[in-house]
Amino acid sequence: MAEVVREVERKYVAPDGVGVPDFAGMSGGVRVEDGKTVELDAMYFDTPALALAARGITLRRRTGGADAGWHLKLPAGVDARDEVRVPLGASEREVPAELAVRIRAFTRDGEPVPTVRLRTVREVRLVRAGGPTLAEIARDAVTAEVFAGSGVTTMSWTEVEVELVDGEPGLLNALDRRLVKGGWRRAETASKLGHALAEAGRRAERRVAKPRAGSAGAVALDYVLEQVDTLLAYDPRVRLDEPDAVHKMRVATRRLRSAFRVFSKVLDERVTGILGAELKWLAAELGRVRDQEVLVERLRERIAALPAEAVLGPVEARLTAWDARRTAEARARVLAELDGARYFALLDALDVLVARPPFTARAGQPARRPAAAALRRSDRRISRRARVALRSPAGRARDTALHEVRKAAKRVRYAGEATRPALGKPAKRLTKRAKEMQELLGTHQDSVQTRKALRRLAIAAHAAGESAFTWGLLYGEEVVLAQCIEKEFPSHWHDFARSRLRRGL
Repeated sequence: MAEVVREVERKYVAPDGVGVPDFAGMSGGVRVEDGKTVELDAMYFDTPALALAARGITLRRRTGGADAGWHLKLPAGVDARDEVRVPLGASEREVPAELAVRIRAFTRDGEPVPTVRLRTVREVRLVRAGGPTLAEIARDAVTAEVFAGSGVTTMSWTEVEVELVDGEPGLLNALDRRLVKGGWRRAETASKLGHALAEAGRRAERRVAKPRAGSAGAVALDYVLEQVDTLLAYDPRVRLDEPDAVHKMRVATRRLRSAFRVFSKVLDERVTGILGAELKWLAAELGRVRDQEVLVERLRERIAALPAEAVLGPVEARLTAWDARRTAEARARVLAELDGARYFALLDALDVLVARPPFTARAGQPARRPAAAALRRSDRRISRRARVALRSPAGRARDTALHEVRKAAKRVRYAGEATRPALGKPAKRLTKRAKEMQELLGTHQDSVQTRKALRRLAIAAHAAGESAFTWGLLYGEEVVLAQCIEKEFPSHWHDFARSRLRRGL
């Protein structure tokens, strides 16, 4: 079973001959005591191209010390990383499944290989204030072997590592002042692995283009990069079935696809069009799980709101069994796709996109003009679809038309988010109103889909000799809800149309 621990630490280096300073006389009754000296031996794993190190991720198998085992360290903010720990196991080379699943989006169809071996003699000092250990100060004498092809580069250095245990972040600053005064300075790299790779001349930098600040290309690339990073961050969470992970990954996929449409005059459509189609495919696959999550949550809420006498037959049991089957099928399909060549090819293509963006001639322009034009295009789209919805007769035609308005509202919302750095408050206001419209019509679309599910559940219940009364009652409630939203839509649209503030764009 994997254990996740939050590490908050800083690393320091000093010229040869400089020792660890005396920490006597610190305020708050803080004192520093001698601890143990331990020997650590760690093998680090990565792809041949150092994909993990480029993202600030480290994967190692370490023996010695109190926490021997496999460790996966993931960035978690300034001076912090989440360390996922798994026991050593029998194999020295096979990465435990609990860790492999968390880095699949980076290793893709390859297997991590040994890249660096670090052997460390660690002298530990404990920072206390009359109670538990607040922090540990470790003086590490490190010997490293860096593997590159058939060659090995060897080096050694000494560093100090200060890690919080039960102390507050302010303690780090107090210890920092003592170390700096004593001749130590913050290390340029956040890990021993990074130091070893840098000294050996191996590059572990993520390739990201850096267009001129404030240009249309910079605004577009910043937003695209944010969504790519979010997609990759939620990939392992989807694999581990964490709550809301599918939803967040799907939203990032949709935002990324929307960004390609918004910045179609800045990023070459011949490239982004292909990627957009693949993102649409990925969103649809994730949607199989997400739509089921939303549907079942809605049905459970509706059932819970009914009086007890209105729930006839094994309603909960039937819903649970139906959900378990559909969710299992959907998750199996999604996990298969996330381990498939098509998905990994998409991730490879996104890496290339952010490293070498297919900028057009307009990418060098100030961002405001193309951003405003993109937002106006999205605004015109929702206007056209709203006019169709207002003319559509009740029934399937209106359901479809309102769903199209909802999708257009989502495009306006994402366009507003993407262009806000260039347009400021007008984009922010439009984004807010588009989100309100999207949520209103989202409730309508949920009702449409819920009615379809209720009909299937009622038919299955009837065929099994069960009462279909409750399913029919819920169906009727959904009909009434949808009709209310349809009646409200014209006034909501009127308010939205008045608030679009075209003059601000």
